[in-house]
Amino acid sequence: MATIAYEDLTPGRVFDLGSVRIDRDEMVAFARRFDPQPFHLDEEAGKRSVLGGLCASGWYTSSLWMRAYVDHVLADSTSQGSPGGNELSWSAPVFPDDELRFGMTVNSARPTKSRPGLGLVEISGTADRGEDRIMRFTFVALFGTRDANRPVS
Repeated sequence: MATIAYEDLTPGRVFDLGSVRIDRDEMVAFARRFDPQPFHLDEEAGKRSVLGGLCASGWYTSSLWMRAYVDHVLADSTSQGSPGGNELSWSAPVFPDDELRFGMTVNSARPTKSRPGLGLVEISGTADRGEDRIMRFTFVALFGTRDANRPVS
């Protein structure tokens, strides 16, 4: 049985999703494939940009957060996916060797009206560099209840 179910995701609950150091080569490889803007690929182009140096794609930062979320919450949960979100902000660039700390806060939770055994959970995800919040987003996740996930005997 999953460790984390809908009932565990109470409003106000905070999860520490760990931290990661930004690897330059991985960051650039991601940009080459998914977001090949010059300031994500080339040091000199980054210095000439408003960002001030070679920096990570916001989507790379988001994907690192997602990995931490899977490792610390989803992999051992009753997760049933997500219908989407309504906010995403990157307030500062992320550079090679930055250390980011990821977190998650449960904003609200309610059972679905149309699907017994399933709950809607609004979550805020964050990435911080030291005292600075560099990414924040809000989305809704679907989680099964404990009763809905018990094996039938």
